[in-house]
Amino acid sequence: MNAVNSLTNRVFDLLLSPLDAVGAWLSLTLVSGVFGILALVVFKRISWQAGIKSTKDKIKGHMIEIRIYQDDLALVSRAIGKVLYRNLQYVVLNFGPFLPLMVPFGMVAAQLVVRYGFEPVAVQTVEDDRLAGQGTTFEIEFIPEMKSAAGDLVVDLPEGVVAVSPLVRVPRQGRAFIEVVAIQPGIHEISFTSGSHTEIKLLHAGIEGLEREMQPERGRGFLSALLWPAEPAFAGDSPFALIRTVYPERPLGWLPGSGPIAVLLAFVLLSMAFGFAALKPLGVEI
Repeated sequence: MNAVNSLTNRVFDLLLSPLDAVGAWLSLTLVSGVFGILALVVFKRISWQAGIKSTKDKIKGHMIEIRIYQDDLALVSRAIGKVLYRNLQYVVLNFGPFLPLMVPFGMVAAQLVVRYGFEPVAVQTVEDDRLAGQGTTFEIEFIPEMKSAAGDLVVDLPEGVVAVSPLVRVPRQGRAFIEVVAIQPGIHEISFTSGSHTEIKLLHAGIEGLEREMQPERGRGFLSALLWPAEPAFAGDSPFALIRTVYPERPLGWLPGSGPIAVLLAFVLLSMAFGFAALKPLGVEI
């Protein structure tokens, strides 16, 4: 999955670079609209369009039958049964083709979240402001079989990042914590080492536009790689289960809300709106 994410990141970098100047909300709107229309085209190709149209027509016919013969309980009962059966058939005909679209939907949604959901952390240029509670906390978790590895954890901070709290290790829980502040803008590589294993977590700091994508956590497994494609998931032999921090949520202009939930909601609603608007022009039965 890491290789797929690496390729996908490069493709989205290429496609979205021309949209940098128009702002996050307009970029999100355009990408959502294009995806909604492309998904509709794919749906038309892989679905049984004639079957969907026929099923819809039969449902309408049975509804008319219920209205015409509303005084005949036996006929109405049979017609209701047919409506229920045809509705089930209609759901299956529509839902089946959507299944293969769920994977690209998830990948596009994840790309939009890491690109438009967060802002870089602030840079603390005044030394007196570099206090505990004013920085960014990193939480490190180890896999259950390697909880004791937390006791050996060493954190190496690059130039441009300083600690404002000591590294707190909790081997019994397999967790550790450290709070840092960025004193220079940039994409900083923070190194976490336990035994012979070293993992890197990026920290984006400074002005907006310094980066293309960022994610607050790095984990392991397929689901983590699918949800957070900006940084590679941990290898199977790594003792690390999760390295998490917090980024400020990015506002989306005229779109309601901010952060990843707002990005996902906007993506779903906008892609659906563009898709429904294109139903008749594209001649799609749904």
